[in-house]
Amino acid sequence: MAFLFPLLLGFAFNSASAFTAAYSRRWGERRGQGLSLVLRDVLGIPVWALGYILAARTPSPALFTSSWASQALGWLLILAGAAVIVVGLRSLGWRAVSPSLSDSLVESGLYARVRHPLYSGMLLELAGLAVLLPTPPMLVACALGAGWVLIQARLEELDLLQRLPGYADYMRRVPRFVPRLFH
Repeated sequence: MAFLFPLLLGFAFNSASAFTAAYSRRWGERRGQGLSLVLRDVLGIPVWALGYILAARTPSPALFTSSWASQALGWLLILAGAAVIVVGLRSLGWRAVSPSLSDSLVESGLYARVRHPLYSGMLLELAGLAVLLPTPPMLVACALGAGWVLIQARLEELDLLQRLPGYADYMRRVPRFVPRLFH
């Protein structure tokens, strides 16, 4: 279970971006923005990624026998998630890398359909990893990742309510992770 420490530590560092407004009020906008960037992008993402690598490398029997169909489904989920993330990142631009008090609300593209397409994509990727590597360590890592996404999205929304005028109305109109099929 050596993967748990970097995984959870990475999630904790990554969650720093949900406190951009608080950091900026305390230490100034530029320092608050820099702190969010370092904690999330320099420490958080690489450290939790290491946790997933260690979970994948932990010797453990698969819970089910992999077939071509499960492999195809796993890769399809990972590719779909990656596509959603890339499109979402393009819509956000620099705001995705370094959140600040001067950010503006993005309501176009994927953000017109869901509030957190990056997290939606991540959930798809986690599901794909769980299908591709159905070992207990990877399933625990993916379940913890999904739980973290749910918590992180809520924490981030509390921060966005402070930083972005109109976010409360946006929250009422646009679902969090899954687009509405019918309006």
